[in-house]
Amino acid sequence: MSVREMSSSGRLPGGRPPGRVFGIPLGELGLFSSLLMAFAFGFLVFFATCFVAILSLLFYNSAGHHAVDMADSYRYVAFPAGLVALGFALVVLLGLWLRHKIAGR
Repeated sequence: MSVREMSSSGRLPGGRPPGRVFGIPLGELGLFSSLLMAFAFGFLVFFATCFVAILSLLFYNSAGHHAVDMADSYRYVAFPAGLVALGFALVVLLGLWLRHKIAGR
């Protein structure tokens, strides 16, 4: 494979494809953008699980004539899920940022 074929195929000369997720170069992010993406991921997971938990409680309350407080969906489902996702994203993205800084690129 020639250099021209490698550059047009999106592969690095070392044979490894660039670390991209949905077109975002994760290995090349700065500190601020890594933090911003981690918090955005945490918020996304919080709101998605909150939506699913509220709908689940709505169907549970209406189908079984129960009286479960809707605030439980925030407190016991969405907030812990958002914190776990935020922690995971911080570890992964800041780890990638540190590896990029240590490598001196």
